[in-house]
Parts: sequence; structure tokens; C-alpha cells
Amino acid sequence: MNKIMNFPLLVLALSLVLLWLSMRIGVFFRQRRRGPDDEIREEFGVIVAANLTLLGLIIGFTFSMAISRYDERRNYEEAEANAIGTEYVRADLLPLTDAVKLRALLKDYLDQRLRFYQNRDESERLRIDAVTAQLQAQLWSTAQAPAAAKPTPVIALAVSGVNDVLNSQGYTRAAWRNRIPPPAWALMLAIAICCNFVIGYGTRRAAAKSILLLVVPLIVAISFFLIADIDSPRGGMIRVRPQNLMSLAESLHER
Repeated sequence: MNKIMNFPLLVLALSLVLLWLSMRIGVFFRQRRRGPDDEIREEFGVIVAANLTLLGLIIGFTFSMAISRYDERRNYEEAEANAIGTEYVRADLLPLTDAVKLRALLKDYLDQRLRFYQNRDESERLRIDAVTAQLQAQLWSTAQAPAAAKPTPVIALAVSGVNDVLNSQGYTRAAWRNRIPPPAWALMLAIAICCNFVIGYGTRRAAAKSILLLVVPLIVAISFFLIADIDSPRGGMIRVRPQNLMSLAESLHER
């Protein structure tokens, strides 16, 4: 289901069709059978209101989950930029040859991190991950060699900076994989379908063909679209832009 969630417009279309069909099925059963009598229509209205309230709470809770994950990805982008920028400065603590090599590797590594955030192609992303892993190994070996040859607290500080760079990338990867669970989507969709069915079943015969029956399915579908858009790191319109990494890249390439 996560593959579908990577295409918010597809989520909008599919959910709108499913919810509208559930509404029409409710209307169909209403016409085939007697709907709520006038005596119990008030109680039936309470049931519809309760269902819609529950659906609203579920959508709000899921939206909050998507927002928290978006904020987490944005915070880790900032943490990555800080870690790389700090280590670029700490390179002065290493011997001159190692410092020059480390800074060149950090610039290449920063370029790959920018491509990671801006790329949407799956095959290209795998290539970026492979190049990033190679650069991480080179960064570590570049910092580890002088530390092994002459272990001092000053050099250890530079090695610690490299470790922060590597850790920040791991945290970012974990945050991008932290999506709303598919069972949560399935349960939310099931509740929405039930709500639209109940609304359709309680519709009076005169309003059975009204365009107003499309309002609730459309509003819920748009809500699903917004949640899927925010929750998708690459497929949505609302994405984390690597502003901090871009600013860092501009400042480093000017030096």
C-alpha cells in the first residue's frame, strides 16, 4: 500500500471513487428498502453525526501523525547540514594532507546528500545510496588514519565529527522510512466507507440524485490526499526542501 501512498493524486482519485460508490450503495439500499421512519429519523441522525465525528477524529489524528513525520524529516535535514558544516571546520584539527582530503570528500558527500533530497527516480536513488556509502567509508578512513597514528583529544574531536556526519545520514534514512502504517490507512478508509454508506442510506428519496451527495466523499478524499501528500517524502507536492544543505553547499563552494 505504501507504493500507492507515494502518489497522492492517485489516492485522491481512488478514495473519491470508493467513497462515492459507498454513498450510492447506501442510496440504493435506501430505495430498495424502507429507510429510517420519521419516528426514528432523529436517532438515525445522531448515529450519522457520531460516525462523522469519529471519522473526523481519525482523520485529524492521522494528519497529526503525517505532520510529525514531516517535521522529523525537516529537523534531520537541518541536523545533517549542521554535522557536515561542523566537521568541515573541525578538519583543521587533522594534519594538513588529511584535512584537505577530508574537506574534498565532505564537498562530494554534500553533493550526494543534495541529490538524495531532490531526486525522485528510484534507480537513481539506489546509485546515490551506493556512492554515499563509498564516500562514508572514505570519510571514516581519512579521519581514522591520523587518529590511529597519533591518538590525541584534538584529533579525536575531528573523528567524532565524522561519526556525527555518518549518524545524521542514518537518522535521516530512518525518518524517511517512517511512514503512516498501511493498517492505519486501511482502517481509516473502512470507517470512511461506512460513514458514507450510512449517509447514503439515510438520504431522503427527493435528495437521492442531488449533487450534494458528492460533498462528503470529496471532502474526505481531499483530506486523504493531503495526508498522503505530507506523508510521502518524494511523491508529494509538500516535500522537505534541503534549504540548509543548499546554503551550506553555496558557502563551501565559495571557499
